[in-house]
Amino acid sequence: MKTKTLRSPLRGWLGGKFQLANRIIPLIPEHTCYVEPFAGAAWVLFKKQPSKSEVINDINQDVINLYRMIKHHPDALCNELALALPSRNEFERLMLTPAETLTEIQRAARFLYIHRCSFGGKIYKNHFGTAKTSPPKFNPVSLQDELRLVHQRISRCFIECQDYTQVIQRYDGKDTFFYIDPPYWGCENDYGEKIFSPEDFKSLAELLIDAKGKFLMSINDTPEIREIYNDFNLTPVSLSYSVSKSKPTIANELFITNF
Repeated sequence: MKTKTLRSPLRGWLGGKFQLANRIIPLIPEHTCYVEPFAGAAWVLFKKQPSKSEVINDINQDVINLYRMIKHHPDALCNELALALPSRNEFERLMLTPAETLTEIQRAARFLYIHRCSFGGKIYKNHFGTAKTSPPKFNPVSLQDELRLVHQRISRCFIECQDYTQVIQRYDGKDTFFYIDPPYWGCENDYGEKIFSPEDFKSLAELLIDAKGKFLMSINDTPEIREIYNDFNLTPVSLSYSVSKSKPTIANELFITNF
């Protein structure tokens, strides 16, 4: 029997680290507590081996509500999604439905449905995604197994919805490792207005300079980032993303560490 692969429920999420996770995980030092202050799709968490204590945090309420419902109410969430089908009409109906009017289960189902049916993994200004060469990304049958695997993986995780400052200060310690994945420089508003700003990069650097634990940050390689984080170890990393068969895109990333 083929072993089912654990995958993030938010695969295709903007800024997700599906490829980069394989480069990050071998660099993670020994630790007791693992913390992601900017979890998003949490690909590093889902690909690495479990730590003794794990924390996933995101300021996006829909992201965290989804993880909480998968952790605490997987069956109810699966039942809510069981009869849903990828449909432009249903997609547009849910887009017009205010999340605040729904139960937590309904809100999580709505969010996951919109995410899986959207074009390009966008967080806001979503459009219904179609393709000529592949099936819809939303499949209510396979999704049931996917969500139950995720439930097993995050069943012992602490799940927070706080500002990154609060989470880093709360969980910092000599045996803590932070994987830090903030918005890319120049892309701060892609995750919502006033959630993260260029000034936050400086605040984050000031916070990390005093950290007792170890951290690894992945970020796009820009002169501004290099200047702000010049007190830490900077390692350039290149990744090739296959946009088409003839034109792969090279992304220049930067690993920033204090170890």
